[in-house]
Amino acid sequence: MNVTHNEAWKILNGSDDILLLTHRVPDGDAVGSLCALYRVLKSLGKNVRFILDTVSRELMFLTEGLESADFEPKCVVTVDMGDKKLLGDELEAEYGDRVLLNIDHHATNVLFAENTLLDSEAAAASEVLFDMLTENGVEITKDIAMPLYVGIATDTGCFRYGNTTAKTMRTAAFLMDTGIDTATVNTDIFDTKTKEYFALETMAMNSVKMYFGGKCALLMLTKDMYRRANIAENETKSINALPRQIAGVLVGITVKEREGGKYGISVRTREPVDASEICALLGGGGHRQAAGCELTANPRTVISTILKYTEEALKEQKLI
Repeated sequence: MNVTHNEAWKILNGSDDILLLTHRVPDGDAVGSLCALYRVLKSLGKNVRFILDTVSRELMFLTEGLESADFEPKCVVTVDMGDKKLLGDELEAEYGDRVLLNIDHHATNVLFAENTLLDSEAAAASEVLFDMLTENGVEITKDIAMPLYVGIATDTGCFRYGNTTAKTMRTAAFLMDTGIDTATVNTDIFDTKTKEYFALETMAMNSVKMYFGGKCALLMLTKDMYRRANIAENETKSINALPRQIAGVLVGITVKEREGGKYGISVRTREPVDASEICALLGGGGHRQAAGCELTANPRTVISTILKYTEEALKEQKLI
């Protein structure tokens, strides 16, 4: 069921032996909200454990000082997740039906947890977490403010995306007032590329194909590209925005080859196209302008399938 900020806080405050989880290939909001919540719970004297998939280079600093204990959890909490499937097969099998509280901001949330703190108007799960903490009188120290800021900044494209509201900016200002070094973080996350990333980005842009009169752009990342660039998938999240940056493109699609014949699909759209509606038809979800899903098939089928639903979305809006 849906719970309020106060009810969610009571659940956390009344629990111990807490396990924190988030989705595979965690982005800045996933890592930020998890790390911030970890620090809050530890400050309350809670026994806290967390499990994180591989964290990308620019986000590693958020996990410094975090130690994951080894115990059987009595309380499982997830952040930045609209569906337990996003945990991955192993964690879903072990913990998917044991989630006591989920803190999220995805409108496509399927309410898999026993209790869900959901604000689909929030720019990030980190913003939802901030609201819960401040509403319940929790002091936002610098070590809590930084991961919350990173979560919000990354999910808004450094405050450039349409999900950035006046409230989002006020929240960011509050966090900045704690004295965190946002300039350095912004430069490292948004304006710095490794040589490996640059090599992959070059290959990715060379793979772009246009569809539907230039309204859709699709790029493909293969395991061979990762190998040649010597880079892992978790270092490539910002590539998802590239296809939409092409002038005239309303739907940008990034297809990433994974193990076991699986392909991760990221969809980025401009108004009036809804990315979450496209991905929901394929078992995924997300936000209106940024969503994702995963398909298991050969690459030709994967591409033809996502293009089919993209074409339907464009036709529904009378754009083609």
